[in-house]
Amino acid sequence: MIDLDFVRRQFPAFATPSLKEHSFFENAGGSYMCQHVIDRFNRYFEQRKVQPYYAFEASKIAGEEMDLAPIRFARYLNVNADEVLFGPSTSQNTYVLARACLERLVQGDAIIVSAQEHEANSGVWRKLADYGIDVRIWCVDPNDGRLQLSNLLALLDNKVRLVAVTHCSNLVGEINPVRQIADATHDAGGLLLVDGVSYCPHGFPDIDALGADIYLFSTYKTYGPHQGVMVIRDAARHLFAPQSHFFNHDNPMKWMVPAGPDHAQMAAANGVIDYFDALDAHHGGEDDCERPRRISALFTSAEAPHIKTLLEYIETRNNVHLIGPSDPTLRAATISFVVPHMAASSISQKLANKGIMAGAGHYYAARLFSQMGLDPEAGAVRLSFVHYTSTSDMTNLIRALDEAF
Repeated sequence: MIDLDFVRRQFPAFATPSLKEHSFFENAGGSYMCQHVIDRFNRYFEQRKVQPYYAFEASKIAGEEMDLAPIRFARYLNVNADEVLFGPSTSQNTYVLARACLERLVQGDAIIVSAQEHEANSGVWRKLADYGIDVRIWCVDPNDGRLQLSNLLALLDNKVRLVAVTHCSNLVGEINPVRQIADATHDAGGLLLVDGVSYCPHGFPDIDALGADIYLFSTYKTYGPHQGVMVIRDAARHLFAPQSHFFNHDNPMKWMVPAGPDHAQMAAANGVIDYFDALDAHHGGEDDCERPRRISALFTSAEAPHIKTLLEYIETRNNVHLIGPSDPTLRAATISFVVPHMAASSISQKLANKGIMAGAGHYYAARLFSQMGLDPEAGAVRLSFVHYTSTSDMTNLIRALDEAF
């Protein structure tokens, strides 16, 4: 059982007067930042805001702190440290990856993109069609937005170089079977790129076990600074031409980050791992190889009851259309819905008036909306929560939903 009092003490937002009386349900857009990250930011800016990697002490320490981040993230993700890169954001990282990939593709090569994607993992690959690349769309079921593995198998052949798919859609919320997708992709000779932005707030995955060749997520949605993390496995490097200065082509930190990583953000990202370590230790965990799995299990145990509660509530509302599966075991804590003849922004405003901070819009998944026959302009209400969400928050939410429409 997660110690919610301990958890919430690690996030200054819960003690901030302007936020204290509100319940936060837009975590999929960006989570609260933990104190460990804030402390590292403050220390960096106060003590070592200099160019890193020089001989003088402040510079040396700054570089050491930056170097530590990929090592510590790699441990939680079960990959090698030199496979972890920090870039400006996941959206910008995918643009760079697409440009890097284009340099290594030839006309007739194929890429498969799922229709469930955030635009950051969709538009960049679709644009390659302008250069003669065969871009194939893995369509969703228009009734619920879900992906079927059989439809992917029908698209795969020996021309496919890359498959791009989300681990968990920021709209549909279903956790996709990445291991099965990876196996099918590899059997056809392709590589698998996974957008983990909406999955990772609920626990970092074992990327080696998943079989993903490229895995992307954002630290500002995992309690940290505004950055994107790219994991590019060594076996996948051949598909991407370096995008750095020529003298950094062999630098693990810079070869796919044109301007190099943001020094302070990369150093502060260590605070995410500080928090995870402290949370596991507080719950009796030891500093061993199972720590990442225990954190994921802890997050799941905290979120699962709330997912069940909200889905059961939505099922009682005849005027609500749920997006994605109704089975709580199939999805993450991101639940979206539409109410016919009501704009999502109107519902979101009514919720805000009751102290509920929730999202409204298409969440950069406009193509998915259209394929499901939904209006991207009207949007959907999205209720996204994480392990620090309380039972009181859920009670406030359901009371507000009852009054909103």
